[in-house]
Amino acid sequence: MALSKKLLSRDEVVVRHMHTHIKVLLWRFVVEILLLVVGVVASVMAPATWQPWGVLAIWVVILVVSVPLLILPWLQWYMRTYTVTTKRIITRSGIISRVGHDLPLTRISDIQLDKDVSDRFFGCGTLALQTSADDPLLLHDVPQVEMVQVEISNLIFDDTQGAIDADPRS
Repeated sequence: MALSKKLLSRDEVVVRHMHTHIKVLLWRFVVEILLLVVGVVASVMAPATWQPWGVLAIWVVILVVSVPLLILPWLQWYMRTYTVTTKRIITRSGIISRVGHDLPLTRISDIQLDKDVSDRFFGCGTLALQTSADDPLLLHDVPQVEMVQVEISNLIFDDTQGAIDADPRS
């Protein structure tokens, strides 16, 4: 779900809009495929006396199991977004009630990158954006995490460099 243009200031531009990496749903996709295979096999192997209500019951059970297994987690994944603009980092999450965090780039003092073994395999990682506050803003499972880190660093450096260049005392 893209960030609405009306939420941006006049001279603010979206640099990158992304969801967390799809790896968070990978095992759920595998289990869902296995569940569908079980449903097909059960439908084919069902006795003729079960027709049609027994087969319908099989698929209703599979649908009921699929909702918490895949559909709700997929909606949560789809509704969790990270947006990098020329002025801030914006996070949004939640299906019914939305939670968001806006962090101005000028408040970021350090960017840490963390990639474990599975993150390296999938090309994602966690960014920790340190501010003067005690707790950093953690962006988990960021796709192309190195590129995002460089983009944020460039935005911060360009803004800082612009302020240094504009200083008449220097």
